Amino acid sequence: MDRLAKIWVSGVVQGVGFRFFVNRLASQYGLGGIVKNLPDGRVYIEVEGDREVIQAFLKDVRVGHPWARVTDIQVEWLPFEGKYRNFRITY
Repeated sequence: MDRLAKIWVSGVVQGVGFRFFVNRLASQYGLGGIVKNLPDGRVYIEVEGDREVIQAFLKDVRVGHPWARVTDIQVEWLPFEGKYRNFRITY
């Protein structure tokens, strides 16, 4: 079942290439959405796709980029909206 997931990632996730890592990872999984840095030091990800695929994506996000250190991931699951055709980094 397709879903929309809003994801907040905490830890050492800014200034280490984490958004670029997430962008590549989401593209590999065939997911659409966005990733951006937040002013509070977290990274926000919004992704659409099959729930099981998103859950696999989240496992890889938790492992993170080699220079990142993910300490927490919060996920809000919402109904699929179909608003993304690809994945991109936003600012």
